[in-house]
Amino acid sequence: MSPFLPDDVKVRALRAELPATAAGIYFNTGTCGPIPRESARAMAEVAEWELAVGRSHPAAYEELLVRMGEARAALAAVLTTAVDRVALTGSTTEGMSAAIWAIDWRAGDRAVTTSHEHPGLLGSLAMVRDRRGVELDIVDIGDGGDDDRTLAAMETALRWKPRLLAFSHVLWSTGAVLPASRLVELAHAHDVPVAIDGAQAAGAIPVEADLIGAEFYATSGQKWLLGPEGTGALAVSERALSWAEPTLAGFFSAATPYATGREALWADARRFEPAGFHKPIVTALARSVGWLSMQVGLPWAYERAARLASGTAERLARIPGVLLMTPRRSMATLVTFRIAGWTSEAALEELGRRIFLIARPIPGMDAIRLSVGCWNTEDEIERVVDAVAELARHTPETLPRRRSLTDLDAFPDAGER
Repeated sequence: MSPFLPDDVKVRALRAELPATAAGIYFNTGTCGPIPRESARAMAEVAEWELAVGRSHPAAYEELLVRMGEARAALAAVLTTAVDRVALTGSTTEGMSAAIWAIDWRAGDRAVTTSHEHPGLLGSLAMVRDRRGVELDIVDIGDGGDDDRTLAAMETALRWKPRLLAFSHVLWSTGAVLPASRLVELAHAHDVPVAIDGAQAAGAIPVEADLIGAEFYATSGQKWLLGPEGTGALAVSERALSWAEPTLAGFFSAATPYATGREALWADARRFEPAGFHKPIVTALARSVGWLSMQVGLPWAYERAARLASGTAERLARIPGVLLMTPRRSMATLVTFRIAGWTSEAALEELGRRIFLIARPIPGMDAIRLSVGCWNTEDEIERVVDAVAELARHTPETLPRRRSLTDLDAFPDAGER
């Protein structure tokens, strides 16, 4: 697939390379993105080779190192940082955990985060609180769309000299893009290091980790980067590499084989890789990220996804009975909304039956979240908006019932009528 095809041709070619986009209206990349055919083939080929030849020959280990290096290089290009500042992880959660536990916590220390964080970030902060007696300051930032409010709230929290500020670049809940660079600048003015959860950012919007300046920037491989599950990355700044040490260490985190201890650790981000990776998935991750960068073209993907998401939000906001929860003034590719009279679960179930929508609810907000990708089409958006409008005109009790496949099974000749 060429990155220079006309849009209509390119979208058709793109969807052909992402077969899962034909399984329904694929609006859940914020959970797991569609895997490219090329990546699936690469994964299958490596797995077949391991089945036939085995994994214990020394050459297999050398090949794993090569594959891991390819993945780091591909991820570094997307995160806009140096290859030696990227560590491979199994998820954003694992990357954020490594970042949070790199701090030498003491009882009475403070950590600051926002009121919209995912358990992948909050989980480790809660463990630091419970195991080390650290105070956790959760700052109310509203929907995340008012940068001045967010910065003012953080300025107040940072005056208490916390040991870490941790937040999401793009909120998984409302989809708001937080002012990452300004928050890092503010934190650094108070000598506070920063860890950023980039799960809903990398691959969805441009990310320049070095310019943002956070000590740690974690992301997932299986979401907007279209890699397999069990993959991710942690970018570690040069500043952090001067002091940050891993909580977990092993064979792969040491520059000298079979050596242990601080002096044995890699000088670069590889110190945060305590063990190896499943070769098929790390190969597929590199292939997916490279495919996005070189064949799809990230600038095109960013622009198209942002335009489609903005258009989706605008149209949903015009529907009576629909409450848009994503701040349009500061959004990426996630669109979150509620339908009056409907729970998110009931609405998603009905939308799944009517238009084969693949999306997810946001617990705690009783809202539906759509993840809009560059592979989605205007026709899909039209169908979603029309279906949401139909639900908004009714309640679950008054909505006209549509025949399901189960209903049709009761009439053997129904297909001939």
